[in-house]
Amino acid sequence: MKSSAVASPSSLPTPALRIVIDTSVLVAASRSRRGASFAILSQIPSPAFQPCLSVALYVEWQQALSRAENVPRGLTAETVAGFLRYIASQSYLQEIYFLWRPVLKDPNDDMVLELGVASQSKVIVTHNVADFAGADRFGIDVVNPASFLVRLRGER
Repeated sequence: MKSSAVASPSSLPTPALRIVIDTSVLVAASRSRRGASFAILSQIPSPAFQPCLSVALYVEWQQALSRAENVPRGLTAETVAGFLRYIASQSYLQEIYFLWRPVLKDPNDDMVLELGVASQSKVIVTHNVADFAGADRFGIDVVNPASFLVRLRGER
């Protein structure tokens, strides 16, 4: 097994759609298996989309999902870490060379937007759609998980 948790860009096939999955989606999926967030993560790997990931976003995912309130009942921190490594292994690792800050109100949201721009993602999936006002000027749609699932069904 590779020592890197994230797949190299050349080792993954190019899917139809690159996306950025905001931390809020992973947190929602950890709290409920019934929602759209869990449904999206359950589809990975998908021929329809590929998550894009930066080191900074991965660190944010780790921090958020290591909080006791976000660890699903019956799972351990090690299991959650393994899940994150799996999602990372199925993601396109994008280095960020140019910062667009400040564009959004929250610097953590700017980090997600910069990943979207750098990876040429077409969609940011988040529960905080209003926080990404202005992302459209970069050609990126910002949608909630339920809307993303509807979009996926429409493209099949």
